[in-house]
Amino acid sequence: MIAVITGDIINSRELSVLWIDTLKKSLSALPKNTKWEIFRGDSFQIELTPATALLTAIYIKACIKTIKGADVRISIGFGKKDKKTSERVTEANGEAYVNSGEGFDTLKSNKVNLVIKSPSVAFDEDMNLYLKLALIAMDSWSPIASEVVKQTIENQNENQDKIAKISGRSQSSISEALKRAHFSEIMELESKFRKLIVSSF
Repeated sequence: MIAVITGDIINSRELSVLWIDTLKKSLSALPKNTKWEIFRGDSFQIELTPATALLTAIYIKACIKTIKGADVRISIGFGKKDKKTSERVTEANGEAYVNSGEGFDTLKSNKVNLVIKSPSVAFDEDMNLYLKLALIAMDSWSPIASEVVKQTIENQNENQDKIAKISGRSQSSISEALKRAHFSEIMELESKFRKLIVSSF
């Protein structure tokens, strides 16, 4: 099984041109075995391992939201990939790609910015409820909170003192930003997601 992320930048034409460089940098920072492509200007697709999919989505959201007024829509699809398929992500096919695309098509009508679609209806129902609650916090991240979340994910094995030095902020400001972003609770959800992925498929 693989995971496929399909996403786009919300109202990209109304944003400063910074978003394209920010998106490219966020995708380039992903593990080397991750395949990704940007298409139609402001849309992107990523093929990756299922266990890393949610953290990747959270990371991309944090990167984009470092820009004032910017946000991203993301659908994560899970499933099989066709063996006979293109090396290009945007030309590949299979269950994971179909699920990602179908999930993406529901985002606007459901008025959410992150959704999961897998072969398991029960898994999807549980995870999408958790994500709706998490989005109450994530959709409200300020550029400063987003920057701190981004740096914390990039330096997962470092303590807050080290992250403070990297960001040029005080340890107390890092702690406060993460608290406002509800980062601890969101990482609890990410950990729960990893366990459910293993037990559900």
